Amino acid sequence: MARVPWDFLLFLFLVLIFDLVLCGGNLENFKGVIRSDHGSAMVLPLVFSSFNSSKRVVLGEQHRRLQTNEPLKSNAHMKLYDDLLTNGYYTTRIWIGTPPQEFALIVDSGSTVTYVPCSTCEQCGNHQDPKFQPDSSSTYQPVRCNLDCDCDREKDQCVYERQYAEMSSSSGVLGNDIVSFGNESALPPHRAVFGCENAETGDLYSQHADGIIGLGRGKLSIMDQLVEKGAITDSFSLCYGGMGFGGGGMVLGGIPPPPGMVFSHSDPLRSPYYNLELKEIHVAGKSLRLNPSVFNSKHGTVLDSGTTYAYLPEVAFLAFKDAMMKQIHSLRRIPGPDPSYHDVCFSGSGSEVSELSKTFPDVNMVFENGQMVTLAPENYLFRHSKVRGAYCLGVFQNGKDPTTLLGGIIVRNTLVTYDRGNERIGFWKTNCSELWERLQLASAPPPRPSPSVDKNSTMKSLAQPPLPDIYIPGP
Repeated sequence: MARVPWDFLLFLFLVLIFDLVLCGGNLENFKGVIRSDHGSAMVLPLVFSSFNSSKRVVLGEQHRRLQTNEPLKSNAHMKLYDDLLTNGYYTTRIWIGTPPQEFALIVDSGSTVTYVPCSTCEQCGNHQDPKFQPDSSSTYQPVRCNLDCDCDREKDQCVYERQYAEMSSSSGVLGNDIVSFGNESALPPHRAVFGCENAETGDLYSQHADGIIGLGRGKLSIMDQLVEKGAITDSFSLCYGGMGFGGGGMVLGGIPPPPGMVFSHSDPLRSPYYNLELKEIHVAGKSLRLNPSVFNSKHGTVLDSGTTYAYLPEVAFLAFKDAMMKQIHSLRRIPGPDPSYHDVCFSGSGSEVSELSKTFPDVNMVFENGQMVTLAPENYLFRHSKVRGAYCLGVFQNGKDPTTLLGGIIVRNTLVTYDRGNERIGFWKTNCSELWERLQLASAPPPRPSPSVDKNSTMKSLAQPPLPDIYIPGP
């Protein structure tokens, strides 16, 4: 059995105590919360699904909720599939309509619309699942033209359109139907507005996934819709699997922050995106000599789960690359896998991911509040596809755009909580793949692998915006 650190045991103790309080001491409601799979390390649930949108959560507030018999809110606990650098994205499964029709959707915190190909679409690619059939759903309703939406030419139905930087686009009509989050999710099905695609171009046309689940800020976001209904608290969490493993998990709704979770303020008025207040970057413990304002230009520092890599303003990228080159001078510089790009790649570090830290330095992101997130090599490297044991920097210059854009590579094996109600984003290092493997979910088989993607295929335009418990394994 793996050793569990004291702070993890403290976290377990607090979860148990609070859960007993929330269950009113009813042990029947508490049965099955803790389990151990195949003699492995004890795992524990994050079960504080009762946290609502209040700014402060303390024992007194929990006591008042019990006195007023306020109903506890459920969460949607959903497994993630695919691999960030093999597929260019992570997907989850949702079901739309009555009877439910299944779709594999890219998890995207930078998009504000959830959309799937419609049966009427003649400009949609061949994706993983059949197109949505509105006529086959007894609960489908078109969203009729109104003052709050863009309308079609006939002024009959609301429409949407999204365009991305890599020249892909999605457009169609808006519909309203029952959305389900899987039999394992504690969150029951809810009605939601989504996009029924009539046209898609670029990577959206050629990708294997069916569409996108939009988790950004906006009235069409699945998060905003569920929060407005009072179905969940104003928070969601993502946990992306590590290099070579993929998978992971997603939670729609609030969870308690684990001990040691690092937070950055995220100002919803700063931009429609999920911003971080990044002030410094350290390489091997040494701060890059940069004015902190470099990370606050244009859209500031944006965390986007639908982008694959990390993109820095020119001055920050050059400083980062120079600092990295000084730390790994013992390795041999080699050309990248694609001659079209000037990748910074190295050989001679070995093929085991667990050994990378012996050669490559840690990188720290320091926030305005002084808290720091440490990035392991897997959080800024990707495997060279043509040379075994070679790796390339997954951090690039963001063209001439001064925005700092942090994609999914930055948060691999990190539980990231987008605590929108408290205007903050939390980071906690853990084994995301193992976390969800231990659940032994009886879920649908993972999607078939899709072709590898290049580093620009998921860099989107910044003009656009289950089980009842989560089990986190010990280290």
